[in-house]
Amino acid sequence: MEYEIVIGLEIHSELQTKSKIFCGCSTKFGADENTQTCPVCLGLPGTLPVLNKKVVEYAVKAGTAMDCEIARFSKMDRKNYFYPDLPKAYQISQFDFPICGKGKIHIKGEGFDKFVGITRIHIEEDAGKLIHEGSEGTLADNNRCGVPLIEIVTEPDMRSAEEARVFAEKVKATLEYTEVSDCKMQEGSLRFDVNLSVRPMGSKEYGTRTEMKNLNSFRSLENAIKSESKRQIKEIEKGNKIIQETRKWDDDKGLSFSLRSKEEAHDYRYFPDPDLVPVILEEEYIESIKGSIPILPWERIEKYTSEWNLTQTESQILTTTKQMADFFEESVMYCDDAKSVSNWILGDLSALLNEAGIEITQIKFNPEGLAKMVNMINKKEISNSAGKTVLKEMFETGAAPEDIVKEKGLVQMNDEDAIKEIVLKVITDNPKSVEDLKSGKDKAIGFLVGQVMKATKGKANPGVVNDMIKKNI
Repeated sequence: MEYEIVIGLEIHSELQTKSKIFCGCSTKFGADENTQTCPVCLGLPGTLPVLNKKVVEYAVKAGTAMDCEIARFSKMDRKNYFYPDLPKAYQISQFDFPICGKGKIHIKGEGFDKFVGITRIHIEEDAGKLIHEGSEGTLADNNRCGVPLIEIVTEPDMRSAEEARVFAEKVKATLEYTEVSDCKMQEGSLRFDVNLSVRPMGSKEYGTRTEMKNLNSFRSLENAIKSESKRQIKEIEKGNKIIQETRKWDDDKGLSFSLRSKEEAHDYRYFPDPDLVPVILEEEYIESIKGSIPILPWERIEKYTSEWNLTQTESQILTTTKQMADFFEESVMYCDDAKSVSNWILGDLSALLNEAGIEITQIKFNPEGLAKMVNMINKKEISNSAGKTVLKEMFETGAAPEDIVKEKGLVQMNDEDAIKEIVLKVITDNPKSVEDLKSGKDKAIGFLVGQVMKATKGKANPGVVNDMIKKNI
């Protein structure tokens, strides 16, 4: 029997605010345990929360970018449950009146071109973190308590691991471009919960779903979906029933295991938080946020392919992060050759970034520096090979390209008389290669060009050299 996978996602994203959702404590990642807490985020008796205005702004911005309905009235609710990493034993979240209603995101890939519905986006506070110390037991770090989140809940519209990954990547790009979240998955800023079921192909009824929580990479997301769907199909074909449960994904072992049963929905006993007034948004406020939405990645891709003749693949890679797209576009402002700028960023510069393990925002030179280097190559002031030397030196020192060219003597040799003299000597010194070339062995010209470039220390114009060799043989 053929089966269909049905997938819905719940995506938690920490917002890029400097302070927590209801107090002034810092949200900075990596501080010593329990050093960024106060009576408010620990929920001590007698304290009163105050909603961070920036949290509302970021939630509306995210919802607008994802084509959501923005609620003019929403409220904060208490979700009651006890976990050791939530000291006040309830979480302030939103229940029946979330800040963002229905929306959608378009996804496209091999074999699919569709919209994935968003059910809602609501704001809430994060819980703390448990640290398991073996014989010392389990310790609680409460620094994360009260860090602001949005939770993006989708409709069960995805039908494969690839669709889910593409959707998650698009959500990440949207949050980064709007500067709502830094989306640093290694720091827990973006986490995915997967709700998954399988059903016979053509069936209208949903199967029993399981939930896998806190996946923090696209690789984990895709692998977990593939593994869990296979597990469910195997169980069904054995005649077993799928149990509604929460499962934990082990990325190292490539397996999930049961955490707890969810046969009955939890009764969280939601009720409106008595210490927080409703959030009422005016039309003027919503319109001002709509006006602040930047050009989103898919809009940039359209521009790159239609105006600058880049390929779809090149455009998608350049827009993977807002920082790379910004660097590319600023470089093109100083260099009217988008294709060459793209090639250098996606090729040599990306290799240097990967080798150093840094982001494009951390490099020592600015986009104008890259543009100047490309312009020097296009004007034949330096060779493409010299450009690689210049870029590496710029990357390591931050020096200006013109200074590097001058200091290292990389100015390209364009004097045809001088080049001709060297070409004739190379032809004389390499009769076998000359004969090979005459007999149709075209590869021989590469050797001869190489000899001329060696004699000129890489300064000769390779195109001139190539033409001159053919002309003189």
